[in-house]
Amino acid sequence: MTETNDVTGGSSGSEAVSGSGAAASASHLPALDLHAHQVRMPGAVEPIEVAAPFLQPNQLEGFRIGVTSDRRSSDLIDAFERRGARVVHAPTLRIAHSQQDGPLLDDTRTLIAARPDILLATTGYGVRRWFEVAEADGLGSELTDALAESTILVRGPKARGGIRATGLGDSGMSDSETTASLVDKVLAEYPPGLTIGIQVHGATDEVQLDRLRAVHQRVLVVAPYRWIAMDDTDERVYKLVEAICSRQLDCVTFTSAPAVHALFTAAEGMDVYPELIAALQTQVCAASVGPVTSAPLIAAGIAPIQPTRFRMGALIRLVCEHLEQNMIERVETQNGLVQLRGSIVQVSDERVQLPPTALAILRALVRARGAVVSREDLTLALAGDSDDHAMEVSLSRLRQTLGVPGLVATVVKRGYRLNV
Repeated sequence: MTETNDVTGGSSGSEAVSGSGAAASASHLPALDLHAHQVRMPGAVEPIEVAAPFLQPNQLEGFRIGVTSDRRSSDLIDAFERRGARVVHAPTLRIAHSQQDGPLLDDTRTLIAARPDILLATTGYGVRRWFEVAEADGLGSELTDALAESTILVRGPKARGGIRATGLGDSGMSDSETTASLVDKVLAEYPPGLTIGIQVHGATDEVQLDRLRAVHQRVLVVAPYRWIAMDDTDERVYKLVEAICSRQLDCVTFTSAPAVHALFTAAEGMDVYPELIAALQTQVCAASVGPVTSAPLIAAGIAPIQPTRFRMGALIRLVCEHLEQNMIERVETQNGLVQLRGSIVQVSDERVQLPPTALAILRALVRARGAVVSREDLTLALAGDSDDHAMEVSLSRLRQTLGVPGLVATVVKRGYRLNV
């Protein structure tokens, strides 16, 4: 089972990704413990804590963020864009609705006739859609009556809100807001041989259903919606994969485990799965809404950042804080302080937006901290099949864009370095 999105709408403000990639390295700086949030650090597998300063306007200026959610994503995108980020919206999955109403109504009638001893509610959106479909077919009052005597257990606050909106009440919540912990609660606190109803969502977790079936007499499943893959003609996912692999993004957000799997599948189909994983392990931050969504990322060796409260608002805040605190690179030079904020470089008080290839070269030089970077290494920093000529053109454009003579120095027969 998976967490689901918790913001509204679609977005018209997102951008497409194209062109060469830029290496987006993160400089992780220490932070004071004000409001705790979980954050990855180099080499970490489990999230750790980081400070939470107040949100500031334009705090994401220069950063590029990928959004993989489909349902109700406009507020997520708007929150980042209002803070200055450039957003790439590429939903990896979408929710199927109308074609599922027939089976949903059949399952609802079966559950009404069975009058389950326990009902497990896993998502607020799923509960609301279930009752809306039942009401539209004239089954609303029968469904409410059938569940009035049931013990209703919820996975988290959103599922509780959905149940209470129907006029029903719940008898408890899972310990960690996951379906596994909800099943743990049933198996630990209730006798075997009962009739269990469970509202599932998105991608059904058969492991948890089998745990219930092994102990209880009857397990009835109701699925108000399901996840399906995006159409192959939608190129946004492929462009997102390319942008991650070429380090054109600083962060990618995930709100469901199936969305993670769908991204991995797309990368496998493009024969760039190792490159995608390497980018998410090192230079592109993966941000997850909660532990269930994080699970496939962690299984792939990726350490995502994750809010301690599994809510979309907390995820937005955490992404803002993490990028601002940990992914601005700074180096003192003879020409003043150089700061990299995503795709924007600031030298002293001047800020300029860099194209991907120029940014890749500057990042390599900044990471070297004044050490000489060979021509070969700078060429490797560029995405795709770049050669020495492409590197030289990009380096020339970088110098012209910066407009700071001597900042990028040539070391004869060795390479280039920043004038630190």
